[in-house]
Amino acid sequence: MRRAARVVLFAGVVIAALVAATGPVIAKPTAVPRLAHVVVVVFENKERGDVLGTGRAPTFDRLAGDYAQATDYRAVAHPSLPNYLALISGSTHGVTNDCTNCPQSGPTIGTELTRAGKTWAAYAEGYPSSPRFAKRHEPFLYFPGGASHVQGLDALRPSALPAFAFVTPDLCHDAHDCSLATADSWLKQFVPPLLRVPRTAVFIFFDEGTSDVGGGGVVPMIVAGTSVKPHSRYTQTTNHYGLLRTIEDALGVPPLGAAARARPFTGIWR
Repeated sequence: MRRAARVVLFAGVVIAALVAATGPVIAKPTAVPRLAHVVVVVFENKERGDVLGTGRAPTFDRLAGDYAQATDYRAVAHPSLPNYLALISGSTHGVTNDCTNCPQSGPTIGTELTRAGKTWAAYAEGYPSSPRFAKRHEPFLYFPGGASHVQGLDALRPSALPAFAFVTPDLCHDAHDCSLATADSWLKQFVPPLLRVPRTAVFIFFDEGTSDVGGGGVVPMIVAGTSVKPHSRYTQTTNHYGLLRTIEDALGVPPLGAAARARPFTGIWR
C-alpha cells in the first residue's frame, strides 16, 4: 500500500473512532438573529392542509417554498380573540369568546418595545369605521394605551417600517368572509415590498384552524423576508407562544407569559 493511501486510511479510522466515541457532529441551529423589523400578518380560520399544497393559494405556496415554514404550528384556542391575545401578551387571559367589551390588563409586546425605546404599530385594514373591520382581530385595542398605536393599513410604509408591525387584513381579505383565493390575491399585492427590506422577517399565518389539535388547530405558518434562509423548515411542534418568543428574541425584549417557556424558531435564519 502506498504511503498516501495509508495516511488516508489512518485518518478515516481516527474519524470513525471519534464519531463512535462522541456521536456524529450535528450543526447547531442558528439562534434567532437581532432583526431591524418584524412584520406579523394574520389570516383567519384555515387548517394547514386546506391552504398549502392544495393549488388554491399559489402565493402562500410560493412563499412557503421560497422562504421558510413551521410545519407543525398550532393555534392555542377557539375562537379568534384568545388567539390574538396570546399572540401579543403570552396569555389568553381566560377569554373564551370574541367579546368586544372585555378590557385586559398587563403588559404586551408593545409595552416591552416602548420600554426598550423601540417603535411599533398595529395596522388594521378598514380601521376604525369599515364594517369589514373586526375589533376582535386587533388585540392591542383591549389593553391600556394600545389604541394609540393602532392605525389604518394605508398608514403602513415599507420604506419606513417600525421595529414591530402587526397587520390585520379586513374580514374579506383575511379569508374570514371571502374565499381563500381572495386572501391569496391580497397577499400577492401586499407582501412583495416587505420582502426587500433589510434585516426583516415577515410572519404570515392563520389565527386558528378548524380542528382542536393543540387547542386551535394546525395552521399554516410562513416566515419570509431578507433575514430568512431560503427553502428552510422548522419542524418542531410550536404555537403562538413560540412565535411571540421568536419575535421577542429577534427584537431583544424579555419573553412574556407562556412565551418564556416556549422555544423560538431556529434553523431558518440566514
